[in-house]
Amino acid sequence: MPYLHFRGDCAAALRFYADLMGGTDLQMMPYSASPDAPADWQASDRIMHGQVTLGDGVLMASDFPPGQAGDAQAAVSIMQTFDTEAQGRAVFDGLAAEGDVITPFGPTFFSPGFGMLRDRFGTHWIVTGGRAPQRQ
Repeated sequence: MPYLHFRGDCAAALRFYADLMGGTDLQMMPYSASPDAPADWQASDRIMHGQVTLGDGVLMASDFPPGQAGDAQAAVSIMQTFDTEAQGRAVFDGLAAEGDVITPFGPTFFSPGFGMLRDRFGTHWIVTGGRAPQRQ
């Protein structure tokens, strides 16, 4: 299961992913809710653990703890597959807004729609849509 780490925008990222992809069961717990939280955690709105159900999987995430730096999603990509090319393209376009396209969304030998990008939160995505025709 992928677990993403953000630099203070975990809540915004998970809400965005849930809205864009029809996510369900969005849950978030801030560091401030931790029993015996250190002083710098008590005033923080950073997320200690969050998760959202996307399709058949659960995407989990957190912010780096208050006062700690980190490199968000330095070497991981999240793969999301949609039933149709149109669904895949819509999600790809939504994720690409304010992000960086690595491979433009388009047809390949294995899928009617495929693309890769880094979204505005620093998360790398691989998005596919539709099924390739069966080879004879």
